[in-house]
Amino acid sequence: MSLAYFDCFSGASGDMILGALLDAGLDFKALQAQLSKLNLDEYDISEEQVLRSGIGGTKFNVILHDQAQSHDHDHAGDDHEHTHNHSHRNLGDVKQIIEESPLSSRVKEQSIEIFTRLAQAEAKVHRSTVERVHFHEVGAVDAIVDIVGACIGFEILGIDEIYCSELVTGSGHVHCAHGTMPVPAPATAELIQGVPTRAGNIQKELLTPTGAAILVTLAESFGPRPGFTSTSTGYGAGTRDFHGQPNLLRVFIGDFLSKSSEEEDQVWIVETNLDDISAEAIGYVAEQLFEIGALDVYTTPIQMKKNRPAVLLSVIVDSDSLDAIETLLLEETTTFGVRRYQVQRRKLSRETRPAETSYGQVRIKIGRMEGRIVKATPEYEDCKLLASEAGAPFTRVYNEAAQKAAEWLD
Repeated sequence: MSLAYFDCFSGASGDMILGALLDAGLDFKALQAQLSKLNLDEYDISEEQVLRSGIGGTKFNVILHDQAQSHDHDHAGDDHEHTHNHSHRNLGDVKQIIEESPLSSRVKEQSIEIFTRLAQAEAKVHRSTVERVHFHEVGAVDAIVDIVGACIGFEILGIDEIYCSELVTGSGHVHCAHGTMPVPAPATAELIQGVPTRAGNIQKELLTPTGAAILVTLAESFGPRPGFTSTSTGYGAGTRDFHGQPNLLRVFIGDFLSKSSEEEDQVWIVETNLDDISAEAIGYVAEQLFEIGALDVYTTPIQMKKNRPAVLLSVIVDSDSLDAIETLLLEETTTFGVRRYQVQRRKLSRETRPAETSYGQVRIKIGRMEGRIVKATPEYEDCKLLASEAGAPFTRVYNEAAQKAAEWLD
């Protein structure tokens, strides 16, 4: 399986995403041919090689026929995304354009999903509904080209999954049709809820609504790069050239490391230091944490200020249960705060097989690496139950099951 990983150290926009894909190997003529299927005659596209702080990248441009020059259309504080005056289209209009085209079903589905998410954000900002929202940000031809073009690019390059770093939004203010607003712009701020972000060092708009909508909708997760073998790297250029930081979006394209036999995912570690809580309370909290979705809970002896012995309570949790875990820790322990950070996990591919012992059937957990069985472990609860039923020592039941399991090891 192939993946694309976007390194958003200088933000992201629709044109930068396409520029990065072109720089990484996307054929411009193939992209142009597919975009022509939208049956829109209001624009042309071009690509150009540029330097940003001395680093080369590809600039993708949409040239609108009613404009004298290309719109520098989607990034870095350039106001055109927020101020140009094309005829407004609503979500229904955009969906009709996409659905009536002969593009692939995958491109259509992804494009409509992105536009719908963008429309939902705008509707919430303007206290309206998706059906009633009319806004040039979604209806503009350049936004249609950026979003549909990105989906076409992923398909042409054979990208199966998309991953992304934390999103850098920029800071300062941006001028839009509604006046001067702080960065991130309202729609962008709505789109990035639940996604790791930071402002960065540049006082410009680095993350646009179109760029945010594409990445937030399609990315599997946000954080460190997953394990993969990179086959190409591309840089998509923004319009301006910043001092001290290349205005570029980097994409890595490659193949998963043994994706068929191993698994990778991202989880959170939530932790807190406790020096004024009883062991019984910690045991109770651990049970509650497992009940609401903790993947693992463990403690580590530590020494705190004034030489006080304490414990570090750590919880491994996925994104879906993160908020509930943090809330429980704040409510049920003596801590006034918790820390969290995201980590990458590499796991063996797992399956379960039954094994017959003289005491009964025991499930065996099988772990594979590159197709080989490297782990075969009896299920503790099964051995415990059989030992109790037979009145036999637990170790005797477990050891017999372990002998059966060892026969499967490669």
